[in-house]
Amino acid sequence: MDTLKTIKEEIGGISYVGRGIALGTSQNEKYSVIAYFIMGRSENSRNRVFAKDEDGTIFTKPYDESKVSDPSLIIYNAVRSMDGTIVVTNGNQTDTICREIMCGNTFEAALMMRGYEPDAPNFTPRISGIVHIDGNYRYKLSILKRSYGGGCNRFTYAYSPTAGVGHLIHTYNGDGSPLPSFSGEPRIISVPDDIDLFTSEVWDALDGENKISLYVRYTSLSDGTYTDRLINKYR
Repeated sequence: MDTLKTIKEEIGGISYVGRGIALGTSQNEKYSVIAYFIMGRSENSRNRVFAKDEDGTIFTKPYDESKVSDPSLIIYNAVRSMDGTIVVTNGNQTDTICREIMCGNTFEAALMMRGYEPDAPNFTPRISGIVHIDGNYRYKLSILKRSYGGGCNRFTYAYSPTAGVGHLIHTYNGDGSPLPSFSGEPRIISVPDDIDLFTSEVWDALDGENKISLYVRYTSLSDGTYTDRLINKYR
């Protein structure tokens, strides 16, 4: 196998990748690993921090309430856990996925109810991830993108866990007007055993001017307990 790239080697030269999700497995195969980050260019997008609820839910909230111009696409639950399943997304589809799974539906069926974001002219893709650690460890990534003519293309990628391997998806492929959407399959990156090392790798990979917040969670595959790290640039 070719040498895996670190996340910095994969996206370090891109000034704006928007919001991103990485899912994978630690090298020692003891942990399921997730990372979620957000970036921002406008004052409204940059006016955010990550916070954690009592039940471990990660959500976005305004850094300065007085500066919020439009909360509809920037305030949402980003990471939720339920019965051995972790859901992470870049929007309020987190709650859609959780609701539908609790009703017995699938990840894919839940996302059929949603589309890309209505933020013309960018039409930001909705990216989502799901991790099952309930005895049959596996994970999926999804992206909902605007197609030619205004329709919605839906792509889902299912992975068998591999030691030290992660998969990364993000909303944009760089800066521009409009912003160019992510293209191709999720990128393959290396995942170390140490949560602090991985947290540093992800944070350092993001453009210093545009990065906003990062959340990383290492969940034990033996007992479901987890260790996490949360970084907010503006707090």
